[in-house]
Amino acid sequence: MICDFHTHTFFSDGLNSPVELARCAIAAGYKCIGITDHASYCNLDELIRSIKKDCELVEKYWDIIAIPGVELTNVPAKSIKDMAKYAKERGARMVSVHGETIAENVEPGTNREAVESDHVDLLAHPGLLTMEEAIIAAQKNIYVEITHRVGHCLTNGLVASVARKAGARLLVNSDAHSHKDLYSPGRQKIIAMASGLSETEADNILEKNTVMFISKLGFKATWI
Repeated sequence: MICDFHTHTFFSDGLNSPVELARCAIAAGYKCIGITDHASYCNLDELIRSIKKDCELVEKYWDIIAIPGVELTNVPAKSIKDMAKYAKERGARMVSVHGETIAENVEPGTNREAVESDHVDLLAHPGLLTMEEAIIAAQKNIYVEITHRVGHCLTNGLVASVARKAGARLLVNSDAHSHKDLYSPGRQKIIAMASGLSETEADNILEKNTVMFISKLGFKATWI
């Protein structure tokens, strides 16, 4: 069963509507999908309202957990804490932050502000994650991402190593921008092990961390 907490729709730079992406995810074997379109103050209200509607529709009729979320992307680092709080107050069930990937010129300090927030749930593709950032993430129960997304995946090995030493919990997400980017069965485990993690560590991420993350967001993994 596949749980993927980082995807995009045509509400930002993806190709599919939320309900269409969820339908494709079900066909691919997904049990949980997070819709996390790129966001800042300019679109947070409309984005959350629209995605919530499709997620509610999906959960009413189909056997999948559909989580309405946002990815705060390339916003001023010092604005992250207030913006994440605003997003949660507007109904986002998950807030992720577009981390300091080496593939883009993200403002330095973004990772640190994200992991210090009381309202951020996931640090996406954090790039050159530091031990200090990972330790704070572990203390704040903020999860850290490994991904197969081109460019962002270049630091998977470093992220996995630092997170392991710090005790930070990892997730393997697709950062899908199309139904064609969704994971197929077994692919997440390959991505995890290609990051230098053992088979046991990969299984723990996919079987335990995903369930704990779902619970953290206030949902129930019905397949347990």
